[in-house]
Order: sequence, then structure tokens, then C-alpha cells
Amino acid sequence: MHLTLTTAALAVLPALALGQASGSGKTTRYWDCCKPSCGWPGKGGNPIRTCDRSDNVLNDGGNTRSGCDSGGGAYMCSNQSPWAVSDSLAYGWAAVNLAGSSESQWCCACYELTFTSGPVQGKKMVVQASNTGADLGNNHFDIAMPGGGVGIFNACTNQYGAPPNGWGDRYGGIHTKSECASFPEKLKAGCNWRFDWFQGADNPDVTFRQVTCPSEITSKSGCGR
Repeated sequence: MHLTLTTAALAVLPALALGQASGSGKTTRYWDCCKPSCGWPGKGGNPIRTCDRSDNVLNDGGNTRSGCDSGGGAYMCSNQSPWAVSDSLAYGWAAVNLAGSSESQWCCACYELTFTSGPVQGKKMVVQASNTGADLGNNHFDIAMPGGGVGIFNACTNQYGAPPNGWGDRYGGIHTKSECASFPEKLKAGCNWRFDWFQGADNPDVTFRQVTCPSEITSKSGCGR
């Protein structure tokens, strides 16, 4: 049976449980501007959309080299920034590593995170897995948010003229909302989200469950399973 939920209904019941991956985990944050790993073909779903240096969507079947590689021209699209659906629900994307699973299983799948610590305790966020990371532990969601720190890789200097280590600290990013004002226009809303809806939370713990991806997410990413 197929069910269709409106945005208003999703604010109350964010997504349909699939009874698949679930458990307890942790979060971090990043925005490195690199082509997400799930943007390559053959990762378990349609490749997630990537963009050129000017933030235009690439129609390349996922085959353009990452902007983090020498001579590469594919970057994370700015519209894969998080946003608030309501005071208690947000949507976005994350690099993911799940115990006992693999990239071919989690790429483009969606997970409902319930924050269990920090100022966002009790809030929920539905994220689509867009990336992975060699530095992620088990049941780890590295939430994509502009100004969250570039981490290991940095294509933001090449794409947007960010400082050599990205905006703010290489790991953790900027410290105050006022710093978002100097960001590229297309990244400002996602940067502000971190200090508004996310309340400046610092790597809160979560419980998670796999859910059906909301159409509001897949319409931006072009990625589904």
C-alpha cells in the first residue's frame, strides 16, 4: 500500500517507518563543498545531484570528478543545506556510517534522528544519506550544515573563496551566528539554521530509525532508492 503525506502531516508524523536500521548513535557536523560520495553512480540509488563551481546542477550521470580532487569540477549543491519544517522538525543531509551496513545500503536512504542531548533534545530531523567518511565511527551521522567545518577535505576555498581551512575551525567550523553574514548568499540560510533551529548544539547524541524519504528532500537531491 502506498501512502502520500502532506507537508503538514509530515510535521506531525515525519515519515513512514520501514522497520529497518535503527539504534542509538552520535552526530557531528561538516560542510566541505566536496562532491558527496553518493553522487557517484552504482552506490545503491540514483546518484545524488552535484553542482559545478557556480552551483549549477550537473547533468553528467554522476561521473564528474570531485572538486576536492585536482582538476575536479563537481561540488556539493548549496540546496543540500538543512532547513526547519517546524519548531520541532528539520530536514537535511548527512554523511553516514552504520554498524553492519555498507554504503550501497545507506546511500540515499533516509533516517529520522531524535536528538537525546543538548539544547535540541526531543527535536527530530530527517536526513538523507548523501555521503560517507573514513573518519566516522559506527552509527555516526555527520550532518551537512554550511559553516560546520570542512574536516579532512576542503573544496570550499576553490568553490567560494573560503579561507584555507574553511570558515572557522577546520573541525567544528564557525562559533557565532554573526559569522554567517559573510557567507556566500546561497549558504547563509543553512548557516543560520545551525544557530536558530539547531540552537548551536555541539554534536548531540541521537536515536535513529530508517524511514521513507520525504518528497521535499528527494526533489532537491534527485536521489532515491
